Amino acid sequence: MALLLRFLLLCGIVGFTRSLSITTPEQMIEKAKGETAYLPCKFTLSPEDQGPLDIEWLISPADNQKVDQVIILYSGDKIYDDYYPDLKGRVHFTSNDLKSGDASINVTNLQLSDIGTYQCKVKKAPGVANKKIQLVVLVKPSGTRCYVDGSEEIGSDFKLKCEPKEGSLPLQYEWQKLSDSQKMPTSWLAEMTLSVISVKNASSEYSGTYSCTVRNRVGSDQCLLRLNVVPPSNKAGLIAGAIIGTLLALVLIGLIIFCCHKKRREEKYEKEVHHDIREDVPPPKSRTSTARSYIGSNHSSLGSMSPSNMEGYSKTQYNQVPSEDFERTPQSPTLPPAKFEHPYKTDGITVV
Repeated sequence: MALLLRFLLLCGIVGFTRSLSITTPEQMIEKAKGETAYLPCKFTLSPEDQGPLDIEWLISPADNQKVDQVIILYSGDKIYDDYYPDLKGRVHFTSNDLKSGDASINVTNLQLSDIGTYQCKVKKAPGVANKKIQLVVLVKPSGTRCYVDGSEEIGSDFKLKCEPKEGSLPLQYEWQKLSDSQKMPTSWLAEMTLSVISVKNASSEYSGTYSCTVRNRVGSDQCLLRLNVVPPSNKAGLIAGAIIGTLLALVLIGLIIFCCHKKRREEKYEKEVHHDIREDVPPPKSRTSTARSYIGSNHSSLGSMSPSNMEGYSKTQYNQVPSEDFERTPQSPTLPPAKFEHPYKTDGITVV
């Protein structure tokens, strides 16, 4: 009988008292960056659990280089949420009454650094229980760009590309034609789910509007592309025009350089000639010395002249000298005294 009673107690058929337990199963949650993650943790208590209720959430970062760290704590009817700086202000309990059996939390504005394993621990002595939840943060595709890589000409080869700026792998692509017959060329069908479509020997039938949709597990993004396949351009004319333009530019540059060089040579020549002239020409005499030499020559001439023509010559010569060449009025030259014989009388007449 004792063995049977023990068996029934173990099977929970008769009067079995269960201790504290967390009913939420372990799981993995995927969310997009910037969204809010709900991490459930619901528990039940037994009559034996009479101690104070303590709830603790910890994180094990994905890089495994940090030890488990407390991110939020409930103890003594108080909440403490400033343990982990990276989640400060972004982690909250969802329930206002934690004693009701709900220790779930919300993590808001998710970042890639929030990736890791979260552990919920509930303790009410003598009962203790814990469960783990793995959180994965993914980035939605965004900033997707569609463009043509190559020349959009009939008979040419080019590529249609679809590239999102960001987005967590794996990514899925889907191309569609939105205009005309909305039917994709048969040769493209094998690449309809790739990010790049290689176009060979393009024709005008390929022209139209295309869309590319990028998806991953948390979101999607789309871009549009307008393809216009045209006849080949006159490449020979374009090349000839480019060559002629280049030659004209070179000629113009050469003329500018030649003119500048010529002008410099002329300026240099003028400076050299002016310098040579200044060295060859003796300095001019002063006006005062010229006037004095002029007066000296006149003095020598006056010495040989007789008193009879002295007066007229003196006036003529001195009038030829400009008045501004003298600092003072010139004085008349001193004439030597004339020699006369003594007079004598003859027949009552005085003879000189």
